[in-house]
Amino acid sequence: MANKLDKEQVTQALERKVAQTYLPVKPAVQLGFVHNNVDCIGCRACEIACKDKNGLPPGPRFRRVMYIEGGSYPDVYAYKVNMSCNHCAEPACLPTCPTGAIWKREADGIVDIDSTLCIGCRRCEAACPFGAPQWDPQEKTIKKCNLCVDEIEAGRKPYCVMACMMRVLDVGPIGAIWDGKYTTKAVAPHEKVVKQVKNMANPELTKPSIAFVPHSKGKVES
Repeated sequence: MANKLDKEQVTQALERKVAQTYLPVKPAVQLGFVHNNVDCIGCRACEIACKDKNGLPPGPRFRRVMYIEGGSYPDVYAYKVNMSCNHCAEPACLPTCPTGAIWKREADGIVDIDSTLCIGCRRCEAACPFGAPQWDPQEKTIKKCNLCVDEIEAGRKPYCVMACMMRVLDVGPIGAIWDGKYTTKAVAPHEKVVKQVKNMANPELTKPSIAFVPHSKGKVES
């Protein structure tokens, strides 16, 4: 069932959208995720924690653990790539929303969505190259990861990060993570992070705030 929208609320949201569409937000600090593709065991605890936190029905998954397998005996391989919303510097979802339900926060660069303003047009879902916006078949609206913004504001980390038993998933200032200046258990001292792995959309499309410790078979040739 479509939501009955408040005209004043929609007007304010559209003004916010126009400002951010043509003048992209430059956050004080851009937060982003880092995932170790090598050490992840694929337990999906992060997925379950996320669904529990957000009360999601069967179907939509804000966080997705993807199993990558290949090769032929004896040269076989398997690894995991873990991804949710990448809170992009230039989010493709934001300018496509006709009601201004999506915005980017100035404090930390989190791309958030007010699902009460969503009319279910699913334009953001089509625009995102990373599959972040998720269709809720029960409420007929789009929802997505907002990096557990309530936890962030309380000085804690997102549910998915806290649920990771291998500590291969973390969140922090993405610039420091890319430069190897952020201390995290997800990245060992000898490991280097990359911004893209195989079969991932070109980061230049939206400049996603994500880093990976890549598996040798998942490295993108430079």
